[in-house]
Amino acid sequence: MGTPMIEMQLPAERPEEADAFRAAGKIAGQARKLGASLIQPGVRLEEVVLAVESFICEQGAGIGFPAQTSRNHVAAHYCPRPGDPSVYLDDDVAKLDVGVVIDGYLADTAQTVYLGNDQNIKNLVRASSAALSAAIAVAGHGVPVRDLSKAIEATILQHGFRPVYNLTGHGIARWRVHTPPSVPAAPDPGQKDILQAGMVIAVEPFTTNGKGHVHDEGRAEVFMLSREPRKMKGIHPEAWAVIKQLNGLPFARRSFENRLSPDDLDASLMRLIRTGCIAAYPPLVDPDPQVRIAQTEHSLLITREGAEVLTL
Repeated sequence: MGTPMIEMQLPAERPEEADAFRAAGKIAGQARKLGASLIQPGVRLEEVVLAVESFICEQGAGIGFPAQTSRNHVAAHYCPRPGDPSVYLDDDVAKLDVGVVIDGYLADTAQTVYLGNDQNIKNLVRASSAALSAAIAVAGHGVPVRDLSKAIEATILQHGFRPVYNLTGHGIARWRVHTPPSVPAAPDPGQKDILQAGMVIAVEPFTTNGKGHVHDEGRAEVFMLSREPRKMKGIHPEAWAVIKQLNGLPFARRSFENRLSPDDLDASLMRLIRTGCIAAYPPLVDPDPQVRIAQTEHSLLITREGAEVLTL
């Protein structure tokens, strides 16, 4: 008997839905390339993410999640706070992660820019890109997700590195950046998910010269609504107005655009976190600061013929 077909959401089942994802993907790819071109030693991280987000809005799209740029042993979720003085440095392994939304239809994409000349680190970045290409080559209707995971892990190991095992790709649906199925960087024997035409997935292999696991560390700058508060005590009305209009999409402190004071904003966020209404996402880092991590990501539309890359 074959593997059973798991019922999954098909957010791009209709042609108009697929076209909306394509439109978001096109802008996301352009925004990623723009941001990557700006990453240079001495440039402020905040300058890059603001330029990316400004470009997205100029195209008539929305910000799917706050643009993030994580460096070196930080794998993901570093989102410069307003006024962050951090700058890119020589030899940085700089990731840029970008999200775009059009009427709820999302695209998610990332790439790594290496600001150095170490051949081993260049190979680390290539390994991530090659693993993504290997996964795309096998993706399509009726393909088990674990086949993508096998391709990712095998490619990374062939390059002499490890995947970051506890970071995965994911499904995408309308107004939801992360949905099933997860796309692990190594095959999970218990995973029975099968790709179906009409799915949209984000595949994002992280490669590392470390042990392959990351953990939360540092101040969270990315947040997402979990449920609406039952009481508004301690929550500034302006803060809640911004959060509510995002329809559940992730946000950062800069999403509030000085609509309230930093103290009022932090008080509101802390209240929402304590009551379980929003989740906070701190940076994800390797325990060893000498480790380097690269990431490459595309959003894919699964079709009967294979996989269409939306974020080129």
